[in-house]
Amino acid sequence: MANILVVDDELGIRDLLSEILNDEGHQIELAENAAQARAARSRARPDLVLLDIWMPDTDGVTLLKEWSSSGLLTMPVIMMSGHATIDTAVEATKIGAMAFLEKPITLQKLLKAVEQGLTRTAARKPLSLNAALHPTDLTVESIMTGGILPVPVDLGPQATQSFLLEKPLRDARDEFEKAYFEFHLAKEGGSMTRVAEKTGLERTHLYRKLKQLGVDLTRGKRAV
Repeated sequence: MANILVVDDELGIRDLLSEILNDEGHQIELAENAAQARAARSRARPDLVLLDIWMPDTDGVTLLKEWSSSGLLTMPVIMMSGHATIDTAVEATKIGAMAFLEKPITLQKLLKAVEQGLTRTAARKPLSLNAALHPTDLTVESIMTGGILPVPVDLGPQATQSFLLEKPLRDARDEFEKAYFEFHLAKEGGSMTRVAEKTGLERTHLYRKLKQLGVDLTRGKRAV
């Protein structure tokens, strides 16, 4: 889980970005102007900031300069605007912004920029869970002779889930599908968006499927 500060004077934008990033498992701090952003930056020490350029009191570029000149630009900053010129975007990048997103912001561009920003955050620690998940080599012979299909799905470094093949097809299929989705939820840090992309399912259908299978949606969420 990352701590992300969203700075935008439009309530609708703040709410939308907060909803999307919360769903990704992040902790979100909101600010509607530069004064609130300064306080949040000091209080919460964000791992990443999404900063609007056009704000009524102090614009985003000015705030970015302020952080840069005072040594407070210690986190990646992604600038956002629906009216900024190329010159403004270039200026922000020279000051220290890592990226620029043009409004309306698409979900794909937002998540990609946030992911790239967080990989550059020095304080971000890699998920130990990823190192624990290793694909299992399967052969027809091993399945036919043993009647057991081992698949790594759990949180422990040596954890595996075994499936007995001598059971009704529906039961075996549901058991496998549950383990399959739990594996991907754990691997993607609980991100429903990335699990939907990985599994090729539309998000609404994915939610229904997980509830039907009894998958714990809190499992695999990023931990601080």
